[in-house]
This record gives sequence, structure tokens and C-alpha cells, in this order.
Amino acid sequence: MKFILPCIEYEQKAIEFIKEFYDYDSQINGTGGLDRFLKESTYSDWLVKVIKDLNIANIPEGRVPAYTYFYVREEDDKIVGMINIRLALNDFLRKEGGHIGYCIRPTERRKGYGTQMLHETLAFCRTIGLLDVMISCDKTNLASAGVIKTCGGILEREFFSETYNEILQMYKIINNS
Repeated sequence: MKFILPCIEYEQKAIEFIKEFYDYDSQINGTGGLDRFLKESTYSDWLVKVIKDLNIANIPEGRVPAYTYFYVREEDDKIVGMINIRLALNDFLRKEGGHIGYCIRPTERRKGYGTQMLHETLAFCRTIGLLDVMISCDKTNLASAGVIKTCGGILEREFFSETYNEILQMYKIINNS
């Protein structure tokens, strides 16, 4: 498995990745807005946004710097998951989103990819000094909660999100080892 910075060469694979969530009527999280851009704009416009999110010195007010990666299986070059690493938290992310958003495509779930991806992401976060990581999931998403707990997550709080109209859980991972 490897992390790939989104690029034009992965356009069709990214479209197929997002389509699978719709085909399986599955929630989409942690894509850095890819699903929204594919509905409202273009993949190319999303790539511009991903690059702008890396420009820490020039982040627009209300946004935070972030890294977005495809998690790709090397044997077949298939996008298995996506991860969005937010380097700072604004009020909304502090309350409801956290530092990391992620997803695994529906047909690749229950194979250990989520745990593997989050574990590798936490190692990356340590190298950039992100040691106290907040991460949230829907209370009903037991698989995601399991991944977070396996990677060291401790439940900080549970609350009703008016934004998502569901109960969310916010976990903290002390990411120093």
C-alpha cells in the first residue's frame, strides 16, 4: 500500500472510487471534498483545491491547511481509501471533525485497510509534530470506531451533531509513540 498525492492520472480511478460509495449507498467522509467537487464542479478544480490546501501560508480564512491522499494498493493501482489530514482545527473541526477524516471504499472494507491506513497516517503525523490527534466518527459506525480504538483512540465525548443530524463520537489519540 502507498499514499498517492491526487493527480490528473488518477482522475478515472477517483471517479470510480466515489461512484462505489453511491452504488452502495454509503456515507462519504475524509475525501477532502472530492465527492462534492465531482457533483458541483470538476476533478481538475478539486486538484487545484487540494494543492491550495497545502499552501499553509495562504490558507483562506475559515479553512485549514490539509494534506489529502489516495491510499492505493500497489498490485493493481486501485484506490482503496482516502485520508484527509488537517494540520490545524477551526471551530467546526474542533467540535465535530477533528484532524483526520478517512474512508475505505465499500468493497474493500473488513480487510484491515482502515487500521493500516490510520496507523501509517499517525506515523506521518508524528513526523510533522502532530501529536495530539482528534478524530470523529458516527456513533453507529462501529467499524470506524473500532479502527480508531485499535490505533489508540480514547473516547473524549459523544454529542448530537446538527450539521450531520446524528450522534458523533470524538476520540483523542495521544500520538507520541
